[in-house]
Amino acid sequence: MSFGIISGMNTLVIGGTGFLGYHTTLKLLSRGHRVSVLAAPPLPDENLLPADVKITLINLEALTDEELLGCLRGQDGLVFAAGVDDRVVPPRPAYPFFYKGNVLATERLVRLAVQAGVQRAVIFSSYFLEFERRWPELRLAEKHPYIRSRVEQEKAALAAAGGALNLSTLLLPYIFGSMPGRLPLWKPLIEYLNSGLPWVFYPAGGSAMVAVTEVADAAAMALEHGEAGARYPVCSENLSWRDFLQRLGKILGKPKPIVTLPKALVKLGAWFVSLAHHLQGKEGGLDLVPFVELQTRLAFLDTEFSARALGYSHTDLGPEFVKTVRASIPQTGE
Repeated sequence: MSFGIISGMNTLVIGGTGFLGYHTTLKLLSRGHRVSVLAAPPLPDENLLPADVKITLINLEALTDEELLGCLRGQDGLVFAAGVDDRVVPPRPAYPFFYKGNVLATERLVRLAVQAGVQRAVIFSSYFLEFERRWPELRLAEKHPYIRSRVEQEKAALAAAGGALNLSTLLLPYIFGSMPGRLPLWKPLIEYLNSGLPWVFYPAGGSAMVAVTEVADAAAMALEHGEAGARYPVCSENLSWRDFLQRLGKILGKPKPIVTLPKALVKLGAWFVSLAHHLQGKEGGLDLVPFVELQTRLAFLDTEFSARALGYSHTDLGPEFVKTVRASIPQTGE
């Protein structure tokens, strides 16, 4: 299915200097929208975005409701590409931290967007929402503070939107690509693959994966055409961990045998990391030991549902893998 361009929307991108927000901003500009950005300081690169993009560098929670309303007034669309991700390990207990960063921040933003007359909005969320529904036996929202916050974020946002704001949610898996001024989150894994070790040790299972430019395409199309209350899983390709690591190894020029670790050994390693967090008075957004049950499954998504529903085309993951590797280890050959 193909949709025409709806141009000329005034759109505010929250988190527009981050990895997802940056690419979404560029995609919205290419589709004829006028974009403003609100993001936490500092700016990762002085010339990150075109000069006609108004960038306000301030933490969202530092703005009063009236100041945030001032940013939202006159906007037709809103993209929330911020929030707290699962890599953060806050002081124990973790849930209040994730609740504040994901649930309260989103509810406040959507509530004020309705007051300001914003018509359409898109929230970036996690593909864990899909597995929370698909595999209830894993009790993901119950066991993992981060996943619980994403479940509650969606509920709070939809309740605040009511019938006044067309709001949809993108469910995002592991994301690949690069941007100016920021290192890829995959840098530690790529350094591990690039090390002198003769083998690569990794769990069984696999995951949905997506190119960051495809996320941007999906976000723009969801803002223009998405249905109120809809969830859109965004996936370029489903890969086993073994296939994924072999592709990265080939890009690095260091293909190595992949040794699949027994689940019990993976859980033991996760227990030691969790113990270290506990001794430091911290708690992760993902409870690592039970998370192994999800990590070692094939956490795959339907690759075609959102592409058909929103009218975008898939992006080839291969070049995005290359960009990710090169940004992690400069001057690495293909």
